[in-house]
Amino acid sequence: MVKEILNSAKERMAKAEESLSRELGQVRAGRANASLLDRIQVDYYGAPTPLNAIASINVPEARVLMITPFDKSALENIEKAILASEIGISPANDGNVIRLVIPQLTEERRKDLAKEVGKYAENAKVAVRNIRRDTIDELKKKEKAKEISEDELHTLEKDVQVITDKSTKEIDTITTAKEQELLDV
Repeated sequence: MVKEILNSAKERMAKAEESLSRELGQVRAGRANASLLDRIQVDYYGAPTPLNAIASINVPEARVLMITPFDKSALENIEKAILASEIGISPANDGNVIRLVIPQLTEERRKDLAKEVGKYAENAKVAVRNIRRDTIDELKKKEKAKEISEDELHTLEKDVQVITDKSTKEIDTITTAKEQELLDV
């Protein structure tokens, strides 16, 4: 029963790390990255459809994304969806493919994006700390119900802290890698 509580905490913290990775994938770093388009939904025959389900996305050059629709009739809808999205890049449609040229970032913009990455990281750490608090509360309830002893509670609290520290360190690693990617020219 107690192992289930610890495993649940580990899984929830891993999900917080995955969520951070997804959010950071959306941060534009001056390089072409297909994950930039992950959240774009295209109106395809009246149904909102993920862009990567109706088109292939390639990176032919370091700063160019090339979107090739499987169905050429969807080209116009893809272009509209990109324009309506928050990525801030104008698509170039040549009738067969859409090209997105990612502009070079200025030094000031790179620093702003690095600060934004720090905010995402702090939100992930808050989520991990909340998971730690919930887990410890759950363990304290077990101790009050006399399901575990006070000594076991202290040992388990230390185990939860070890799990939390490990997750926080992973968040720092993910964040540092993204900041490095942003600040490299």
